[in-house]
Amino acid sequence: MGKEKLVAVAGKGGTGKTTFTALMLRCLVEKNKGKAILAVDADANANLNEALGLEVKETISMALDEIKDFRKVPQGMTKDMFMEMRVNQALVETEHIDLLVMGNPHGPGCYCYPNDLLKKFLEKLRVNYDYVVVDNEAGLEHLSRRIIDDLDLLVITSDATARGIRSAGRVYEIVRTLGIKVKEVYLLISRAGEDTAQVLAGEIEKTGLELLGTVPMDELVVEFDLQGKPLFQLPGDTPAMQAVKEIMRRLAL
Repeated sequence: MGKEKLVAVAGKGGTGKTTFTALMLRCLVEKNKGKAILAVDADANANLNEALGLEVKETISMALDEIKDFRKVPQGMTKDMFMEMRVNQALVETEHIDLLVMGNPHGPGCYCYPNDLLKKFLEKLRVNYDYVVVDNEAGLEHLSRRIIDDLDLLVITSDATARGIRSAGRVYEIVRTLGIKVKEVYLLISRAGEDTAQVLAGEIEKTGLELLGTVPMDELVVEFDLQGKPLFQLPGDTPAMQAVKEIMRRLAL
């Protein structure tokens, strides 16, 4: 298998980040039959699994905490072997998408060595996939620690407000300040009206981000969220799904 395409989505809570990630994954599955796809939930408030309709029992943060306590590592097993085993245990495998959940933020203490191990085994895991899609929090913890790096594409989400656009601009500033490697960076506005892009054009220009597109308010998305139904099962003809399909065509994904 060749070099995987690494895509990340980032934004503060409530900006439609996980919704867009789930619908992006749906498009990838439909358009790339037979391709291997890995989803990584790197948001501390992890709920991508619910949007995909998957159950998660293990997270990577559990392994990172355990590896700091030598009593948790089985006798005769090196920390490298233990981390690889726990990464594989945390992987949720399905017919269309595999999912890895990073879990809660780290507690006190140094995680440099465990993080280095995690990066090593994530890189080893990634080569088995054609696409890796990462759902990040606004603070970009895993990107800033270089646990996940060298992105092909980063999409920063905002809601349809001036405050949201400014927040997206701050996320972009984190990317530039930390020197995170990324080939393409775009802005995406969710729950948008017909004139949202025009009304917010001045705020968008200030961020230095190129607008990738907008996803309109979709009553069926609201209904699915209220009922706890997986967004991955959203009908293909809904306004949100159609908008994401158009965005994916623009990205040639």
